[in-house]
Amino acid sequence: MKIRILYLMLLWVPVFLSGQDKKAARFAKTITQEDLRERLTVLASDSLEGRDTGSRGQKMAADYIAKHFESIGLEAPVEGSYFQKFPLVKGTWNKIYVRKGDVIKENLTDFLYYSRSETSGEEFIELAFLGENLEYNDGDLKGKYLVMTNKSWGAWDKNIEKLKRHNPAGFFIVSNDESEFEFALSRFQNYFSRPIIKPEIDRTGDKIIITSTKLISWIFEKSYTEISEGDQAKVIFNADMLVENIGSENVLGFLKGTDKPEELVVITSHFDHIGVSNGEIYNGADDDGSGTVTVMELAEAFTIATKKKNGPKRSILFMCVSGEEKGLLGSAYYTSNPVFPLENTVTNLNLDMVGRVDDKHLETPDYIYIIGPDKLSQDLHQLSERINENTVNLEFDYTYNDENDPNRFYYRSDHYNFAKNNIPIIFYFNGTHADYHKPTDTIEKINFEVMKKRADLIFYTAWEIANREERIKLD
Repeated sequence: MKIRILYLMLLWVPVFLSGQDKKAARFAKTITQEDLRERLTVLASDSLEGRDTGSRGQKMAADYIAKHFESIGLEAPVEGSYFQKFPLVKGTWNKIYVRKGDVIKENLTDFLYYSRSETSGEEFIELAFLGENLEYNDGDLKGKYLVMTNKSWGAWDKNIEKLKRHNPAGFFIVSNDESEFEFALSRFQNYFSRPIIKPEIDRTGDKIIITSTKLISWIFEKSYTEISEGDQAKVIFNADMLVENIGSENVLGFLKGTDKPEELVVITSHFDHIGVSNGEIYNGADDDGSGTVTVMELAEAFTIATKKKNGPKRSILFMCVSGEEKGLLGSAYYTSNPVFPLENTVTNLNLDMVGRVDDKHLETPDYIYIIGPDKLSQDLHQLSERINENTVNLEFDYTYNDENDPNRFYYRSDHYNFAKNNIPIIFYFNGTHADYHKPTDTIEKINFEVMKKRADLIFYTAWEIANREERIKLD
């Protein structure tokens, strides 16, 4: 008799699970490639001008997301608004140059100003040449710009620390290899030509100028090899920054749970990108237009389920944040100023780039990089694995989950601000590609078939977390 009962129980369990899976699958079908494409066509369009944090295009994107949340019936949880606004400061470099007489040498051409520190208008500065002799102690170097030859790009910051004993006003880091300087210029030029957007800007740091021997020879009026230790010269230096207060916003839509409404799952993406540079629009179709429109579709699927009397037991907060590209600013603001208590947040599922296939997986595109579930919760890790095996069955690639991976992606997207607050997370990521942070990250390169499968996976995972009896356990 006992054997018969056990046999019936074993038959019953898979039937029960299959029924649950079928219920979730019914609503996962409302997430379609066509809807994903339609929404991304708007979000990654030229009219949104690259969605730079605080810009007109970013605010247009915020309005688009909020109107979608409203149209599907999500609650506006920020005192009746979908927008959680937060203050930012924008610093734009105006003029940076070195002048001697009527001749001007320009930043980003003749040198790279590797600093956020302003001058007080045009300043007469005095340079003291040290070359390779970092132990040079003859004469008073206080208040001067110290010129040193750079022998290793990985060591100049340490050399600066050594030279601070002289209380200098700034530093010229000189490469005696012109190609090495051109490499540094090309690597950092785009970054330092963009406005600085932060909660606040520290304009009191070290003044550091990276350059080649050409500029130094022009300043000292002799060949670089003829300049001696202790030689001094004077020029005019100007670094002028325009600073203005701007604002940005996260977009939040709330779906109240049926049985455990005080507990919630937070599903995030960032909808900002890097705007326009040198006249080119950085549309950010994959980064992170793909994650944002997927969150919009997930929200719609769950609201349809709710209207069909199959709403989640726990609440779900769908949150599209801004300021990620400037340093995870929007998610940092939310976790410092939570609309719902962080202790009631059971999990954060974060989507950052889920629409492309990287070079490693060109032959096996049904994959997703999984980062972070086992960092705080083996329970979440095992749930994630089980849901995938029972539903979409994508290849889970854990390459970037390795603590020793040099990319350190675990620390580089919005989930990290939740993880810092001891909230279990999963970061879904398709990996980088040749168009990452380039104007060529456009919609025609999105693989909507794979993107739909990833959306289904995340839907099934969120469904299970929101509906299971016990909340996710921390290790």
